[in-house]
Amino acid sequence: MKENVKIYDNILETIGNTPMVRLNKIAEDIPGTVLAKVEYFNPGHSVKDRMALKMIEDAEARGELKPGGTIIECTSGNTGMGLALAAVVKGYKLICTMSDKQSKEKMDILRAMGAEIYVCPTNVAPEHPESYYSVATRLASEIPNSFYPYQYDNLSNREAHYESTGPEIWDQTDGKITHFVVGVGTGGTISGVAKYLKEQNPNVKIWGVDSYGSVFKKYHETGEFDEKEIYSYITEGIGEDILPKNVDFDLIDHFEKVTDRDGALTTRELAKKEGLLLGWSAGSAFQAIRQMKHELDENSVVVVLFHDHGSRYVGKIFNDDWMEERGFLNHKNKMAKDLVDKHRHLPLLTVNSFEPLDHAIQLMRKHQVSQLPVKEGGQFVGSLNDTKVLQAILDNPENKDKPISAVMDAPFPIVQPTDEIRSVAAKLDKNTGAALVKFGEDEYHILSRHDLVAALS
Repeated sequence: MKENVKIYDNILETIGNTPMVRLNKIAEDIPGTVLAKVEYFNPGHSVKDRMALKMIEDAEARGELKPGGTIIECTSGNTGMGLALAAVVKGYKLICTMSDKQSKEKMDILRAMGAEIYVCPTNVAPEHPESYYSVATRLASEIPNSFYPYQYDNLSNREAHYESTGPEIWDQTDGKITHFVVGVGTGGTISGVAKYLKEQNPNVKIWGVDSYGSVFKKYHETGEFDEKEIYSYITEGIGEDILPKNVDFDLIDHFEKVTDRDGALTTRELAKKEGLLLGWSAGSAFQAIRQMKHELDENSVVVVLFHDHGSRYVGKIFNDDWMEERGFLNHKNKMAKDLVDKHRHLPLLTVNSFEPLDHAIQLMRKHQVSQLPVKEGGQFVGSLNDTKVLQAILDNPENKDKPISAVMDAPFPIVQPTDEIRSVAAKLDKNTGAALVKFGEDEYHILSRHDLVAALS
């Protein structure tokens, strides 16, 4: 044994100081430098080891967790693993409540570490008595000498990343980092790292990765908690139907939503191109960079945090049968967002209903488009297409001086980014030549009949 090799007193002392790895093949078309903070090098194979230990040690210091006690936590699996390590070393019992969308591998690993597991339904409201939040709360009230960390609101969570992850990233990049990208679930990682990085350089951009079906992006942009944004999704570990106290929205510059399918496929791509066997949220995080690459330049130094190891997803995203069952490997199963991603960075061209028709003609000619949405008072009130415009001019050349409202058709239908393109196509008829894809409160992009024909042929 070499004399300079340190012997650790227990496995908890190996948490942190994870490597920074340059991404190469997969990042060839991304401007600047893309670096990955690979957190599966933690002993519990995820970033959550850091905050799990911090929550336990802070609770011990406050006297809330006593010898022989029971730790009870609601978890998607990774926090549970970090708590399991602490429980084994420190002599506590661990009970984890988990939603039924979590992988079997995560549950099996926790049981192997001595944890007791309660599996709860995913598709219930947070306040429902069977939700994994409510079950954990109930158990904590019933079991004596127990401690419920509740990672969502426990600020030791983000403090752990302020104390360790943030300084490590700053040091490993020699302070050259320009962008930090990470999936947001409890919010501890992004908020703790963001606080530290912005104290060193306020110009560092912080991008949070969200799921479709989660409330974060809209709340960040509008301040509105919109329950209509909430629907079921299957990406694990990111997105929420609640607003955890650990999420400091003031420190986050942008939220980018990524679909379940795109995150899964990118995770598989990272394994094949970079040799990184990662968890689902890691693929989502890199996919967000792809979607936002128009914001980067050759001087950008982007650090993306890869949360956990892919061994917990071998029965899901790394299983071809599972992927095919969900249409993720079927190249024909495209969604609306796939057809607008290449021009999503461009603003939507619109005209106002009171403008003369000639203005719309000039706009169509300049930008070589055949369809235009019509707005009035900030709302979509109609639509124009080149066939209708041509007929109006043939009927009477003076129509070009009339307001657009005199010749416009009904507004284009509005669809969601995750709508399958066949369902989008079904909304079009001979009088409707396009649809509008809604990405956010004020972000829309057009999907023409020509786009759909090309994708379906």
